[in-house]
Amino acid sequence: MRRRIGIFGGSFNPVHAGHLMLASWIAQSGLVDSVWLVLSPQNPLKDGTDMASDAHRMSMLKIALERTRLIEISDIELRLPRPSYTITTLQALSEEFPESDFVPIVGSDNLAVFKKWRDWETILSDYGLIVYPRPGFPLPDVLPEGVTSVNAPLTDISSTRIRQCIRRGWDMNFFLPHGVYSYIKKNRLYT
Repeated sequence: MRRRIGIFGGSFNPVHAGHLMLASWIAQSGLVDSVWLVLSPQNPLKDGTDMASDAHRMSMLKIALERTRLIEISDIELRLPRPSYTITTLQALSEEFPESDFVPIVGSDNLAVFKKWRDWETILSDYGLIVYPRPGFPLPDVLPEGVTSVNAPLTDISSTRIRQCIRRGWDMNFFLPHGVYSYIKKNRLYT
């Protein structure tokens, strides 16, 4: 029996409670059998400044997921040429795991710029897309063919905001998964 795996990619710089709440929600929604967090070395549409190393971000993901079996980590993009593109990731995963079907998971903010993605038409036709709501980016009344929306709870937590707060000296313990804030402080990340 084929498994359908939701691919939730990101820089996870750092991984936070909002990432995990969303991944858990989608993993239990019935739309997929599992959710894989795919660590991206560098989003081609984002500025790479203030990025913790791949090793630090992978360590934080491992710490964050110690207590769950619903969500897994994939390092596929760390093994692919850079910059990483979703279509390349999906094709590589399909080749490495031919018994599984993969579908990317993106926020409604990314749906607004989805046509800027490399081979976006192929992504929709061959893999589909799961879209979750993001504050300030309402979903259109009619979704493109191949796009499924999930009514996940809205969270307004961002890695950017968390990094800013850490630089200010704020305690981010309740915004980050158990153990991640301690890791950040121990390794003096984002200061």
